Amino acid sequence: MPEPSLMALIVIIVLALGFGIVNGFNDAANAIATVVGTRTLSPHKAVMLAAVFNMLGAATGSAVAITIGKGILTPEAISYQTVIAALAAVIIWTATATFYGLPVSLTHGFIAALAAAGVAASGASAVNWNIIATVASAVGTAPLLGFIGGFIFMLALFWLFRRKTPTEVQARFGKLQIVSAAFMAYSHGKNDGQMPIGIITMAFVFYTGQQQLWESIPLWIIVISALSISTGTAFGGWKVIKTLGMRVTTLRPVHGFAAEASAATVIEIASAMGIPVSTTHCISSSIMGVGATRRLSAVRWGLAGNILAAWVITFPVCGGLGHLFSWILGRII
Repeated sequence: MPEPSLMALIVIIVLALGFGIVNGFNDAANAIATVVGTRTLSPHKAVMLAAVFNMLGAATGSAVAITIGKGILTPEAISYQTVIAALAAVIIWTATATFYGLPVSLTHGFIAALAAAGVAASGASAVNWNIIATVASAVGTAPLLGFIGGFIFMLALFWLFRRKTPTEVQARFGKLQIVSAAFMAYSHGKNDGQMPIGIITMAFVFYTGQQQLWESIPLWIIVISALSISTGTAFGGWKVIKTLGMRVTTLRPVHGFAAEASAATVIEIASAMGIPVSTTHCISSSIMGVGATRRLSAVRWGLAGNILAAWVITFPVCGGLGHLFSWILGRII
């Protein structure tokens, strides 16, 4: 029978892959919501595009994975107990939100759950509060930048193509939106897509004691993490795609291009700085910004309010579940 620590490692890997699948259900669906909503690509082709570029994004950087894996809790507070509790919390919450078609942030959910699990296990000193403060600052700035970026970029496109007929604009941006959707999927992989990578690597570092794994993350970890996200996108993301791509506002290819390009740019900047941001927040707010350029009533603000409420309650729900599960595991393990 495997030793307890090996069993715990296996449980974490399985849960991390489950995390990747629910990430695909919810977060990764954001990357292709507009390209499906505008009918530029069929759902099948959009999923294939997302799978490829999520993989590429996840394989071309490790700054966010390192922040997730070794930045939230102090080294002595990282344990099987805290990681398992955090993963269970965010999987339950994300699956529930996806069932109701609500896009939520797995990034913020996992960070809140891991921090709360660390507090339950080792007290408040277990958390790197300066990292939490950096992530918290991005909670407000990333969606704000997404909204402003989408709004301004859309206005600029209106001005640049003001002498073109709607048919000409649609034909041109039908092709360009495929590029922007690929960019959005790539940026998702480079930020949120690195979370399962960081979690599995963290578990192996804890199990083996080999800190050098952070310097060269094994390729197989990157591959299985990216595949788990792609699988989730293929089989479970349609409710979220419908919410963002079809219900928030009416989208045409030019609107989808503007929303994806502005959101992906914000995410890329954050990824380069190693800051985990919510791709959900960025693309949702960009879509709202793009829609608001026509008129404020073009955005379904009631639905937008529901999405915002889901963003806000992600923190206490995941934090509460993470704390509870960690407390329970601390009395079992």
